[in-house]
Amino acid sequence: MDNYLVMIGLEMHCEISETKSKVFSSARNDYSDLPNSNIRPVDMAFPGTLPVVNKEAVRKSLMASMILNCKQPEYMYFERKNYYYPDLPKGFQITQETKPAPVGIYGKLEYECNGEVKTALINNLHLEEDAAASEHLGSSTVINYNRAGVPLLELVTEPCFNSADEAVSFLETMRSIYQYAGISEADSKKGQIRCDVNISIMDKNLDQNDSKNWGTKVEIKNVNSFGGVRDAINYEIERQIDAKEDGNYDELVLQETRRWDEETGTTIRMRSKVDAIDYKYFVEPNIPKYKITKEWLEEIRKSIPELANERKEKYINEYGISNYDATILVKEKAVADYYEETIKLGANPKSSSNWITSVILGHLNKFDLSINDIFLTPNMLVDLIKLIDDSTISSKQAKEVLYEALTEEKEPTKIVEEKGMKQIGDIDTINKIILEVLDEQPASIEQYKNGRTNIVDFLVGQVMKKTKGQANPAMTRSMIIEEIEKR
Repeated sequence: MDNYLVMIGLEMHCEISETKSKVFSSARNDYSDLPNSNIRPVDMAFPGTLPVVNKEAVRKSLMASMILNCKQPEYMYFERKNYYYPDLPKGFQITQETKPAPVGIYGKLEYECNGEVKTALINNLHLEEDAAASEHLGSSTVINYNRAGVPLLELVTEPCFNSADEAVSFLETMRSIYQYAGISEADSKKGQIRCDVNISIMDKNLDQNDSKNWGTKVEIKNVNSFGGVRDAINYEIERQIDAKEDGNYDELVLQETRRWDEETGTTIRMRSKVDAIDYKYFVEPNIPKYKITKEWLEEIRKSIPELANERKEKYINEYGISNYDATILVKEKAVADYYEETIKLGANPKSSSNWITSVILGHLNKFDLSINDIFLTPNMLVDLIKLIDDSTISSKQAKEVLYEALTEEKEPTKIVEEKGMKQIGDIDTINKIILEVLDEQPASIEQYKNGRTNIVDFLVGQVMKKTKGQANPAMTRSMIIEEIEKR
């Protein structure tokens, strides 16, 4: 791979989930496990039905366009993209092409990849309707029309990525934007995100600015996870390089659409690549163009909420959180919201960050959960942190309590109470046990006086053993040293 350059372009499809109805019909825009429950006659393309534009879907699309530093249109148009799929009842899709302009064109977005700030170039962002979902069961196919007509944002980048890491980092940044801006849940488990990837390679020694030196562009269609995007890109790069070095490039690397097969870990040919001219675009006659006023655009711009990068700066500059921890906290909006709620309830920002990024997120990753799925509320975490701060329990005990609270779904304070875990902070009680331990360990006292000061750890351990872990460790340590110095 060191002898080749890679050029990658992305088409990211994200459903706008934060609207009450679909983009051109009054059917509910709501994820449902019950197939074909969110449909109206217009979704099924019944004769005589007409589309009506969802203003909120347009507003959220324009907001995304602004965040991506795109140019917004003066007039809003929709067009027909003519092609037939079994999950597209009309036989065409209502969408937007680049002429007239869609909701956004020619933008750019900074994103971070492996510690470096990169810039992605945006060709266009357009609003369209999603198709229904097909599920293949053996030799049969069933269709769920709940997805038909759901508002869909398609983001088309320039071929500005040079590795799978860059592509995935950009996609993660976009998911974050959609979540923080309240445009979409952007949940791949609900099928709300899908990606098309375009890949071509060239010899490293050739002029990369000459388009003739780049190889054939291959499209990988509808990859439905970021892990899949990474694996598909890496596999396709290797496939194209192997074909080049084996002398079979022209036979094996064609202008075609392929799909990513997770079971085999390979890309598989679907069909030859269709050019835009084959879709026979024309302006949708049932949706008149309408003007996007400057006043409305300004109103939308002012409504853009605090995004992940702004929260990250706040966590670092105001809360004193490390860049690494702040990056982890803002990656998922739900996690950042959980963290901010703990701070509003009075938790120390650093302590809260430590517990969330270590124990809680570790639990989520282990069991493939969302932070919204867990029993432990921000209020419960704050109660646990307060127990540590006032020396009721030790940090070690708190970790055990937190694990049990997450797995057994019990409130931390109740666990502490049930197990009698409150620390002993009474000086006389601790001193009595220290004297017992030192009387039992005269050799340890001699070792300490001969310079082996780390023997104190052993003595603290003996006190903790006698108190079943309830003695205050810091107090115990200082009292042991003080008592030894007297002898």
